[in-house]
Amino acid sequence: MIDPETLQPFGISSRSMSSAQSKRIPFLAAMGLVDDSDELLVGLHLGRLKALRGVWPLAILQALIAISILLGRSAATDPRSLLTQKAMASGVMLAATLAFGLVLWCGPARQWPVCRSKRWLTAMGLLLALATGPLLLIVSQSDHGDGWTAPLTIGCAMWATAAMLSPERGALLGYSFGFAFLAPIAALAWDVPLGPVLAAVIPSLVLLALKARRMGQMDYDAAHARAREFGEGQQAVKMIAEFEEHGTGWFWETDRQGRLTYLSRKVADDLAAAGIESRGRLLVDLFQMDSTAPGTARTLAFHMASRTGFADYTVCAINGDPAAERWWSISGRPIVDGVGRFRGFIGSGSDLTEKRRSEAEITRLALFDSLTGLANRQRMKLSLDKTLTQRVSPYRPTALFLMDLDRFKAVNDTLGHQAGDLLLQQVARRLEHVVGDVGLVGRLGGDEFQILLPDIDARERLASLATEIIDTLSRPYDIQGNEVTIGCSIGIAIAPHDGEDSQTLIRNADLGLYAAKGDGRGVHRFYAEAMLEGARSRKQMEEDLRIAIAQGQFHLAYQPVVSTKDAMIVGYEALLRWRHPTQGDISPAQFVPVAEDSGLIEQIGEWVLRTACAEAVRWPYPARVAINVSSIQFTKPHLPALVAQALAQSGLAPSRLELEITESVFLRDDQESQRQFTALKALGIRLALDDFGTGYSSLGYLRHAPFDKIKIDQSFVRGAIRTGSRNAAIIRAIVTLADTLGMETTAEGVELQDEIALIRDLGCSHVQGFVYGKPAGSAEVHRMLNANGGRAELTGLKATRRPRIKILRIAQILSGSATIDVRIRDLSATGVMIEGLPPAYIVCGAAVSVQISGSKPIRAYIRWEREGRVGLAFATPLPDDHPWLENPASAEEPDRQSA
Repeated sequence: MIDPETLQPFGISSRSMSSAQSKRIPFLAAMGLVDDSDELLVGLHLGRLKALRGVWPLAILQALIAISILLGRSAATDPRSLLTQKAMASGVMLAATLAFGLVLWCGPARQWPVCRSKRWLTAMGLLLALATGPLLLIVSQSDHGDGWTAPLTIGCAMWATAAMLSPERGALLGYSFGFAFLAPIAALAWDVPLGPVLAAVIPSLVLLALKARRMGQMDYDAAHARAREFGEGQQAVKMIAEFEEHGTGWFWETDRQGRLTYLSRKVADDLAAAGIESRGRLLVDLFQMDSTAPGTARTLAFHMASRTGFADYTVCAINGDPAAERWWSISGRPIVDGVGRFRGFIGSGSDLTEKRRSEAEITRLALFDSLTGLANRQRMKLSLDKTLTQRVSPYRPTALFLMDLDRFKAVNDTLGHQAGDLLLQQVARRLEHVVGDVGLVGRLGGDEFQILLPDIDARERLASLATEIIDTLSRPYDIQGNEVTIGCSIGIAIAPHDGEDSQTLIRNADLGLYAAKGDGRGVHRFYAEAMLEGARSRKQMEEDLRIAIAQGQFHLAYQPVVSTKDAMIVGYEALLRWRHPTQGDISPAQFVPVAEDSGLIEQIGEWVLRTACAEAVRWPYPARVAINVSSIQFTKPHLPALVAQALAQSGLAPSRLELEITESVFLRDDQESQRQFTALKALGIRLALDDFGTGYSSLGYLRHAPFDKIKIDQSFVRGAIRTGSRNAAIIRAIVTLADTLGMETTAEGVELQDEIALIRDLGCSHVQGFVYGKPAGSAEVHRMLNANGGRAELTGLKATRRPRIKILRIAQILSGSATIDVRIRDLSATGVMIEGLPPAYIVCGAAVSVQISGSKPIRAYIRWEREGRVGLAFATPLPDDHPWLENPASAEEPDRQSA
């Protein structure tokens, strides 16, 4: 039977063999005498032809030996004529044998189709038998009675020829049919009855044909089965080779001693690149396990010695080149033969190098800022937690800097975000240079940075470092050929004084940063308890504001705007008021900044706009209503739509609505501001520039901003009537500018009748202030407009008295649990100016209490700080008969003028 490997040289692939289906083949196809498209069958015939070519030289050799024996014996005993006959018959037989070989070996015959070669060989087999017949007859007739050597020699030669023809069953059948044809002739020659001869020969030929047919079918079925197995094996080998070559997996095998007998080439190459020869080495001498990986309590050596299996062990090469370090995961099991003897280990592995690199990169990205390379928020949090929990001594201080870049947004807006990223990278390098090995620098996001400084609590050292950081970051930067200058504000908290856990320490450093920003930026501030109290006050006020919005605790008060020509009321400014259910009236100066910081100003502003329009439309006189618009509201694209909706719902004429906008809106993009102005003016409303001269110090925006009015800030109005004051000149300059631009002017904060005359003489068109009454509700507006035909009534004093009392007295400031002695310099019904309050307690907006000589403390809020002096605003103004105002110690007697 033919092994499938023998079919490969003839173009029969394992794939075609494995895909061939076993079938019953016809007799002629089994003999190869007809053409057939079955590649497996053709391959079998080719294999038999190849086998016959390999053995036929032996057939020629045995024919020569038989002829030599026969002729040698005949030469000694036979007459010359008989010898000649035997020689001629022997020559015919040898010629037929050689002719058979010629058909097998000649070049042209090799190119024939299989069926043609088989037909020729079948015919040559028949011819070979016929060529052997004469010699057999001559020997049989001549050699009788004196020995059987010659017949036996011829018989052995015939048997050997038949044996050698057995691979090619068609030729064997032709050879057999040839002798069957000679049998009747021999019977006639020897006077043997023909019937018995035919009775013996014919069944033999039929059985021989059936046997050839059966054997051909069996060979075909066996070859089909082997080809299928071989094809499957070849496919498996191919897939394994592909897996080894291009996948991450590989295979290994060891002998009984643990020495490698097989190792995938790519792993062997990796080891060779690391300077390690793997051939014949012990497995445990090549790989070492990763001790940090879970489940690796037992070593490779243990498993090899105990002959136990293992799975998914992480290993790397022992003493390999660190630059070429690779990691693998390997598994293995012992091999036992059929009789239970241990033969070694076999196993597989996979490459973990890229996976570990990816995991390392993921870890790096998880702990480091991708833009600057600094530690990110997560790593800073982990490092801070770890530092605070490491108690190397009973007392281990840790300082935390929280930083914000000043004017960074302007860089992004003007030069683009790419320039901003370059700036952040340069800031990171400067921070690393300044801090060095003393601490860990991290970027929390945006322009916010954090510095962790373990084992440092000396305030002088921390203040010096903070100052150096601010100075370093404030130096100019070269960004894409542009010189950029920014600043930095820093808040500092120190553990354990300012918090023993990371959350508390970060919160307190953030409060310090908030205080630094409130003090003008570009400075550092240490955390103090008063900051937390101020933050809590702001937080509580924010919560109260949300409740006030939901419960409708706000109301509007209207202050008249009066013409200086005829004292007629031309409009009212709507002022927001909040009456707290427990604290009473709260000043807008206290809650509006909180509303802006918390984002609630939009809801409040919308309510003011809708309410003012709805109330103004019911006034008996078509006076204008002015509404303040926060700079935050002005930046919202939907503001024009909101104004249009409020006008439409209330029915108020657009010309009666006036929006008051501060100069701070011009700090943003000019194009955006211009688009917003254009959209608002398209509605037909009026625009007024509020608090002129106190904000953005530029007049360039007046060239394009479509204002109808300029409102002169009250800081210029107050004191304008005093001798030597320059305020009157400033007012005159503003009025002249407004007149030139075709704008009206309104002087705010007019409280004295004498100021009205001055304002009128300076050319101002309108006045507004307490001189015409305090802000009142909508009902009072109705009364004022109905009385005197809409003419305003004077209610203010003709002249003033000094609003402040000069005093020099010791007082106490209560902030949290701390009591600080300070000196009072100025005192009024609405506030007090003090000296001596430590900087750590100066947080604008923080709530404190003021106490004098053991009297009842009065609640106040920190409003400003300049040159060591601090201004406090009382939560509730003092009544005129308050002891502090009636009998101030060491007070100068105030000058009073008649009303």
